[in-house]
Amino acid sequence: MKVTQHIENANGKPLFSFEILPPLKGQNIQSIFDGIDPLMEFNPPFIDVTYHREEYEFKELPNGLLQKKIVKKRPGTVGICAGIQNKYDVDAIPHILCGGFTKEDTENLLIDLDFLGIDNVVALRGDALKNETYFKPEKEGNEYASDLVKQISNLNEGIYLDEDLKNSAKTNFCIGVAGYPEKHMEAPSLDSDIHFLKQKIKNGADYIITQMFFDNKKFFDYVAKCRAAGITVPIIPGLKPIATKKQLNLIPHRFSLELPDDLIMAVVKAKDNDAVKQIGIEWCIAQSKELVKAGIPVLHYYSMGKSENIKAIAKEVF
Repeated sequence: MKVTQHIENANGKPLFSFEILPPLKGQNIQSIFDGIDPLMEFNPPFIDVTYHREEYEFKELPNGLLQKKIVKKRPGTVGICAGIQNKYDVDAIPHILCGGFTKEDTENLLIDLDFLGIDNVVALRGDALKNETYFKPEKEGNEYASDLVKQISNLNEGIYLDEDLKNSAKTNFCIGVAGYPEKHMEAPSLDSDIHFLKQKIKNGADYIITQMFFDNKKFFDYVAKCRAAGITVPIIPGLKPIATKKQLNLIPHRFSLELPDDLIMAVVKAKDNDAVKQIGIEWCIAQSKELVKAGIPVLHYYSMGKSENIKAIAKEVF
């Protein structure tokens, strides 16, 4: 079922969803199931699965020269989605990236997903590689998320890259895209960011999931700005409980967002990371309850494969 249909069928009841990442290469899918099992009592209608593009490593050879090696540390997104749908009978939503894919690669991936009965995808540009200052698309690949959305939307219309194909089957993907309440780190302003978000909607996106935020006012203001710009699709808030002192610096740096002073000071004064984890849970519970009270249709949690704190939050909210 499509995410938009799940929202319609809920009739105003808030839905719980979460996001996982594939295990490191060498681990098995049971580690994924072990993280999902404790959260199934809250009846998530869908679970997102991230995609991780290749990385480059340099290995020193016996002669002293460096050999460039391509490494994929977290493969398995498509297989995990198939496993989730088979084991739990809920919708699994793979993330699809521009980075690392030609348009032909993307089309073939979408065909596989369609054959597996996957109804939803999240279309993302993806980050630059570690050795790149700015994102560089693959040759013959999509440069922007809006381009990727357009390709998926075209496939929904039966338009394939091979123009000679006749009587082509149409896919029926519901397309999610990312939104940034505090703007994307590369955007010159929030208004310009929303301008390009609107292009993604125009190209066929059906709903928006936001980057994490820790101040609900930023989310409410963002939604108001999106609505004023003519964006009418559902906007799903992304939430993550802070769990360690290190994240005080890591999260703002990695995601280009602000943490509220009250949260910062509470974490600074915390005795240890166990205390920080509890602070993060309580803060996220308060955020979640306010969002539910405001009539937000779905709350989406970034679990990073750790379910204990997400379960503690969901118990108080759903």
